[in-house]
Amino acid sequence: MKIVIAGAGEVGFHLAKLLSYEYHDITLIDLKKDRLSYIESKLDIRAITGDATSISLLKEAKINEVDLVIAVSSNETVNLTISLLSKRLGANKTIARINNSDFIDFREDVDFDGIGVDELISTELLATNEIKSLLSEAAFNDMHEFEGGELSMLGILLPQTAPFVGMSVKDAAATFSDINFMPIALKNINSEETVIPRGDTVLRADDMAYFITLRKGVNELYKLTGKQKASVKNVMILGGSKIGARTAKELCDNKLNIKLIEKDKERAVELADNLPNALVVLGDGRDVELLDEEGVDTMDAFLGATGSADTNIMSCLVAKSKGVKKTIALADNVDYSKISQAIGIDTVVNKKLLAANNIFKYIRKGDVLDITTLNNLNVEILEFNVRENSPITKKIIRELDFPRGAIIGGVVRNGEGVIALGDFKIQPDDKVVVCCFADCIGKVEKLFD
Repeated sequence: MKIVIAGAGEVGFHLAKLLSYEYHDITLIDLKKDRLSYIESKLDIRAITGDATSISLLKEAKINEVDLVIAVSSNETVNLTISLLSKRLGANKTIARINNSDFIDFREDVDFDGIGVDELISTELLATNEIKSLLSEAAFNDMHEFEGGELSMLGILLPQTAPFVGMSVKDAAATFSDINFMPIALKNINSEETVIPRGDTVLRADDMAYFITLRKGVNELYKLTGKQKASVKNVMILGGSKIGARTAKELCDNKLNIKLIEKDKERAVELADNLPNALVVLGDGRDVELLDEEGVDTMDAFLGATGSADTNIMSCLVAKSKGVKKTIALADNVDYSKISQAIGIDTVVNKKLLAANNIFKYIRKGDVLDITTLNNLNVEILEFNVRENSPITKKIIRELDFPRGAIIGGVVRNGEGVIALGDFKIQPDDKVVVCCFADCIGKVEKLFD
């Protein structure tokens, strides 16, 4: 597949890295030569220095032969222009990253397809939805729903007191035979190794464990891991960024009590006007005394949503020290995701990686409906729509030539989630959730092609 990526920031680099592993023909365009030189030294790609809105440059990149143009610079106007020009010059499909979610909220009012933009990716909207999902099941570190919640991916740090700690997966399944969830990935907090569990894999204390579960399995996971299911009602948000403001508005619409702290006076006044159901406080959230005065210790959740990852991380640590059960920090630095649980923060949300993952599903073979990457784990979770006559439908699961580096977590059939074991046979139109290492994705895709 011939792909042009315009913008060599974190989103573009992440996409180029993942795609280069799969032998796609990648051309990366950016204005900064030093950035491209670094990426070109790391990846097997073609790099072009210049302005991707230049028609002569796009022709140099042979845009008329390109299957997909992905415009992911930091400027949404530039991204829309690149998409428009590329489509007019013969590119097959275009995707534009945007910052203003109005483009998606009011998409029906504007014919983006007609002007040459096939898909829009809003980092603001993706991050807001991720935060809302995390707050819906606040005891878990990670959460992602498939098919409206018929299947859910939940991540949790296993405590020593969990009754299946020390058991193999096979023994745990025999002991708790009526469970409605399946482990799909494990990573011990003291290890760099990601494990896709098999029957003989032992579940250990301090494993960051990821499960696929049915609706009724969520409460079972709470019970077996010793976590308390507590509703989130009071949320403190530090920072009136676009993501902070949008999250505040949507949480207010869901009848949550929101307190938003913003240090810029003009922005605070604007937020107070736009968020009549939230309490907007003018002040610097880095001031521990201010957080104490505003009752951070009475909050169910705390969100660090300023433009500074360091501020978000530090404020979450302060909130955690005050007894806040759920802390979420916005941070675009991938390294923060790697250490978040180790230092005591529940979840780091990286809006750029969310955008990259969302774009990636348009590149996958087979009918990929959804895709997500787990923090600090080198695995991906994909949801496939099963086609008529796909190889995956020919045999029961245990008889398939399914790669060892992948596992089927669950299936949605006729709108209902199922935990699929070895004797289960997948049928056309099923929705199948698979967890796999990057080097196994090609083999998995062939089974769904």
